[in-house]
Amino acid sequence: MGKKPVKYCVVDAFTDSAFKGNPAAVCLLEDERDDEWLQSVAAEFNISETCYLTPIAESESENDSSPHPRFRLRWFTPLVEVKLCGHATLAASHFLFTSGLVKSNNIEYLTLSGILTAKRVPETKQTDSLNIENGEARDCFMIELDFPATPTTEFDSAEVPWISKALNGASVTELKKTTTDQDLFVVLPSGKTVADLQPELNEIQRWSGRGVIVTGIAPSGSGFDFFSRFFCPNFGINEDPACGSAHCALATYWAKKLGKCDFVAYQASPRGAILNIHLDEKRQRVLLRGKSITVMEGSLLV
Repeated sequence: MGKKPVKYCVVDAFTDSAFKGNPAAVCLLEDERDDEWLQSVAAEFNISETCYLTPIAESESENDSSPHPRFRLRWFTPLVEVKLCGHATLAASHFLFTSGLVKSNNIEYLTLSGILTAKRVPETKQTDSLNIENGEARDCFMIELDFPATPTTEFDSAEVPWISKALNGASVTELKKTTTDQDLFVVLPSGKTVADLQPELNEIQRWSGRGVIVTGIAPSGSGFDFFSRFFCPNFGINEDPACGSAHCALATYWAKKLGKCDFVAYQASPRGAILNIHLDEKRQRVLLRGKSITVMEGSLLV
């Protein structure tokens, strides 16, 4: 007997409007699939992330004290498997909560980055253009992800002489490196500079780490604390429209700069995305809050 069709959906994460935020394909696996198949499907979708959910039966978790539903969760770009992805985790959680597969307000995921949690929480009072469509509010809840904080370390700009060319001559205020994915962390003079940036992707590909995070202080009166963008061409993603894992580093950096732990961040990609963030300094965890919308559903038949 052949394997069962795999149910999937495509979810736009960190937004409440279709075709904004960051799309992720969410696949629910009932049968074992090998890594070659997982990567081939991700290449077929050819969006920034495809994730795979595998339910963990209660019998497998009987030695664990957690009362929450548990799933194995893996993330793949069109080219490689990654250890952590925020927007696809948000998309997977949205799928589980809205499909009725999970009745509780909490989910636990077993991942390459350890146990991660997602929690359904009441929507904040803050309203923005991305959270309203045709004058009507969508789902009245947000999803909160509990992720590890990512420190940054100082970095000598002399080691990346191509950075000015890669950023088309934009002035660099600070240059750092993240300690986990070895992302280059570039601070520009303003959020407007970040939003207007037209990078040379062939130069960014010279970076040996995962990608390049670019950030700057948000314009006064914008309602945001900082802007960012994330470029990851070596992983098959020229520009990631909304990157939760990058904000694990952005939160630690801006907490020191701004002297606070709660932020509203804007990822100034062409699609645009909004993230509500809290840095728990004691636990060294970053709580990422956002909304999502399902734009496509179907089945993989192979």
